[in-house]
Formats: sequence, structure tokens, C-alpha cells
Amino acid sequence: MSQPPITTASGIPVADNQNSVTAGPRGPVLLQDFHLIEKLQHFNRERIPERVVHAKGSGAYGTFTVTHDITKYTKAKLFAEVGKQTETFLRFSTVGGEKGSADTERDPRGFAVRFYTEEGNWDLVGNNTPVFFLKDGIKFPDFIHTQKRDPQTNLKSPTMMFDFWSRTPESLHQVTTLFSSRGTPDGYRHMHGFGSHTYSLINAEGKRVYVKWHFLTQQGIKNLSAEEATRIAGSDPDYAQRDLFNAIAGGDFPRWDVKVQVATEAELATWEARTGWNPFDLTKVWPHADFPMLPVGVLELNRNPVNYHAEVEQAALSPSHVVPGLGYSPDKMLQARLFAYHDAQLYRVGTNHQHLPVNAPRCPFHNQQRDGGMAIANGGAAQNYDPVQGGGSNPQGLGNGEPALALQGAAARYDARGTEDDYTQAGNLFRLMPAEEQQNLFNNMAGPLSQVSAEIIARQLGHLDLADPAYGAGVRAALKAKGVTVA
Repeated sequence: MSQPPITTASGIPVADNQNSVTAGPRGPVLLQDFHLIEKLQHFNRERIPERVVHAKGSGAYGTFTVTHDITKYTKAKLFAEVGKQTETFLRFSTVGGEKGSADTERDPRGFAVRFYTEEGNWDLVGNNTPVFFLKDGIKFPDFIHTQKRDPQTNLKSPTMMFDFWSRTPESLHQVTTLFSSRGTPDGYRHMHGFGSHTYSLINAEGKRVYVKWHFLTQQGIKNLSAEEATRIAGSDPDYAQRDLFNAIAGGDFPRWDVKVQVATEAELATWEARTGWNPFDLTKVWPHADFPMLPVGVLELNRNPVNYHAEVEQAALSPSHVVPGLGYSPDKMLQARLFAYHDAQLYRVGTNHQHLPVNAPRCPFHNQQRDGGMAIANGGAAQNYDPVQGGGSNPQGLGNGEPALALQGAAARYDARGTEDDYTQAGNLFRLMPAEEQQNLFNNMAGPLSQVSAEIIARQLGHLDLADPAYGAGVRAALKAKGVTVA
């Protein structure tokens, strides 16, 4: 395939892309060789900062198709009628590993979906798990530091991980998922996705309901054993990227059924009074028996990016991006992410990252944001300010038009840890596992746990016992099989 002639970034033809300009055949290189200088300067700046979390990822475009009517819950136009399609982009990722890490590491997986709607971009930035390790974003930096590298050894540290988890009972539900077989999914096509947080839907009458989003793989759940995951990490560290790209390139388009759990504020209050569980706590699920899943649509991925850096590495999603008819909740982790994600993209990609094609809305947009680095769409001659409306603007609700959210209590730092139930749901998950899956959980957890101090082991086992005595007993037996003496 013939290539067009090489030019500089300014479009100037390059006479020779093989040899630098020198003073004589063996003389020093001349600074006037701008093509050489520009080429080296750009090469030195090819990398943007990798994401602190979710650094290793894959992405693809697709479509979301409405299959069931939910307009009684939301006025969002993308759900306006059955059969309606919306273009989407989905970025999968691991969480704790660096950009060059293996796709098969034991780790949660990111599942971040962008819907390019006619009312703007809606980003549903979730994981392949319905819960997370924490209930308050103020502990997120501390937690992620334990998943990264020890500041002295620069090595991953089971001691840091389990020291944090063993002091954080709220993490047990997610830790149980992580060390189950679902901690090493077989690529990205064979796992579910979840919005994880509690969000809200607002209908045309301004009534709000709270929701949990679910993306259930039509390919079926498939996981790798710990041994398979380790083997593939050594032989094909880009296993999930290769699998996703090749499947789409070959016309085997992966699909997910999109479903939602719905509850009114009154229903959640009744449920909380009965169970003691905060419905906005990210470490908890809404049991399907209490809140059945309702079908909404189908998500299909059917187009690979043309350029990974431009379309996947520079993809900048944030849960703060919601459109009219969608909204947030009092979930403390979600509230922290509403700030942190957009701020991360401003630092990592740049002030005008929303001008890039993968991030730009497909609908017209108008604002007074101007200037800054790489201002691709800078407003032309349009007015760059909006005057105060001295007579009053009669604002309709909050944010993008969602109804006012009732608040209770004085502003303060509230800590309910030690009084909340962090064990029942983790125990319920354990009891749902078949015996073989439970044994995998025991063995998977005993591996890194065997490398930490007796004090940390005792703390962690204490949490397992409270979730289910059989859970603690199984991990004790797996530790003893590794030669670790436990009480």
C-alpha cells in the first residue's frame, strides 16, 4: 500500500527522511535541520500521563438499542422509543496495574460506557463488579496506594493490601468478589458490567426514582483459573485487547443486555429500615429479590478504533456527564468521583480534552469556555460571557434540570463505621458460590495472604469468620496447606 509523501506537521514536504543535515559527510548535525528537530521533539512528548487507575485498557465503538419502554421513569431522549439507537463508546480496563501490565491480573475491570446522545454525552463509568471496596471517597487515594507499589521497594505488596483490607471491614464484599474466579475474567467479552453506584432517573413530571445499572454479557460468563491467568500473563500479556479487537474485526460483535433496578425513595427507606443497609452505600448491592431487574436495551460493540492513542488513550469519561432525565444520588463515593474524574482528565489530557473527536458530543454545544491549550473549537466570534439576569432566571431544578434533592441534618463529618453491617452481604455472596468456586476463593486468597504478618492474617480471618464460619475455615485450611501456621 503506497504512502503519501512525508511532510512536517506544518505540511512542508520533507526532502529526505533518512539522513540528517550535517556539516560535511562526517561533520556534526546542524540545528537548521528542522525536520530532524521536530521529529525528535515530538517523539520526546509522545506520551501523556497514564491514568493513575485504569491505566491499561481497550476500547470499541458500538450502538445501544432500546428494547423496552422506560419513559415512565425518565425523560432522557435516548430512551424515547423502542428501537431507538444511540452511538456508544466503551472502554474496558484493569484497575491497579500500570499501562504495560498484563490483562489477566487479578483485579477488578473497568466498564466505562459513553452514550453520544442528542442532548449531550452520558458517561456511565462503572466496573465489572456491582460493589466496591469503599463507601467514602476520602479513603480512595489511600486504598489505591496499597494496590500500587511500595515506596521503598517499588514492588507490589500483599502486606500493604491486606493491612488496609483487614482494617477496613467494608471492603470484604468486594474482596470476596476479587478473590473468586470473577477476579480473573476471560477477556472483556465474557464479563458483566455495572454502574455500581446508585443513580437516578427523572421523568417528564419531574419525579425521581433511584436506579442500579446492569450490563449482562450475552456471551456468557467465562473466567480464567489462577493458573491460566498467570500462564497467559507471561505468554500474551495483551490477551484481552487481542481478543476484543479480533472478535470485532471478524464480525463477532459482543453484546450485553442492559437492565436496571428501580426504587422510589420511599421504597428504599422501607428497605433500609428492614435490612439496616444504606441503599446509597457502594459496598452493598440491592438484592434482586427485593428489586427485580427490568430490561431496557442491548449494547453491541461493532467498530474498532482506527488509532488507539487518539480514541482509547485520550478517551476521557466522567460520571459527572449526565443528560436531562438522568441524575445522581447521595452515594458518597459517587459524589467524590463527580469531581475527581473530570479533574483527572484536565490534568492528563488537557484543558480542552472535550474538543477531541472521541470526547466531543455529537450534538451542537454552546458555552463561554475559551482559550487554553489546543482549543480546537474556540467559539469563533461568539460572545464569551453570559450577563447576570438581574430580574431573576427562575432556575428549574439542579444541574441539568433534575428536581431538588432533599437534604437532612447539619453539615459535618459523619462516621457510621463500626455500627453498620459489613458482613452479611459478603457472606451471602460466599454462600451463593458452588463448592468448587468456594475452594478457588480459599486458594486465591491464601496465596497473597500467606506472605503477610500473623497479625494481619488474624485480622483478615476474623472478618471472614463473621461473614461465614466456613469462609474463614476454608482460608485457614488453604493457608495451612501452604505451611502457614494459623490460629
